Amino acid sequence: MKVKSAIAFLFLGVVMDLPVRVSGQAITSSNENALEAVPKDLEIRLALSALPPYLRSDATVYVLDPAKGDTAEQKGTNDFTCFVERTDWVRSDFRNDLFIPECFDAEGTRTIVPVSFNVARLRAEGKLNPEQLKEEISRRFKDGTYRSPARPGISYMLSPVQRLYGGPLSKTVQLVNMPHYMFYAPNLTSKELGGGPVMGQYPYLVNPGPHAYLIVNVGETEKAQINKEERDLLQDLCAYRSYFCAKDATNAPEH
Repeated sequence: MKVKSAIAFLFLGVVMDLPVRVSGQAITSSNENALEAVPKDLEIRLALSALPPYLRSDATVYVLDPAKGDTAEQKGTNDFTCFVERTDWVRSDFRNDLFIPECFDAEGTRTIVPVSFNVARLRAEGKLNPEQLKEEISRRFKDGTYRSPARPGISYMLSPVQRLYGGPLSKTVQLVNMPHYMFYAPNLTSKELGGGPVMGQYPYLVNPGPHAYLIVNVGETEKAQINKEERDLLQDLCAYRSYFCAKDATNAPEH
């Protein structure tokens, strides 16, 4: 397992040094949209809350350095990678109040995590505006730099709270209490999978394309248990920023 983890870290290091090419557009050096750092301990706890408790001690955890991007804080041995995503490149939108805790298995670490880390690094560099960043990431998908997962796998998103966009075209972020599992479903359609309505009681497809997911929400009993177990985290997040306070939480969809 240690050898596999070392290979994963080497892969991420290589991928995150990819050159940026934005055709026909000037690249500036200003960084007016730099993210605010979160207290490290709080960010680690939030990231790990996405993962079932029995996997947390051996997981790899990254925290965000607003000047550099994601940096390894805890190197694990079980091939799971946890972090808090702060930028959604698809939206062409830079915000400071987006918080998406997620933990990917080995296959997601190999194929999906590098995209999120590249997005964080490119934003930190301050050379691209949101539209240019979307163009650059889209280019990398088209030229084969980024790939779909090659096998079935899972990303855990079991955190008691997340700050997510409210819908496919929305640029409004809201607090949600929606612990769920994401299974890789690259290039499949909702019809092919028999997916139900988004946020319904049955599995549903989101983010169609090379990094599509089949979402399965936890049940109400499981959600109540998660909220109970993470009570201290919820209190500390609320004390950190008022927009994390649970009284404002909804069950709104991410995608």
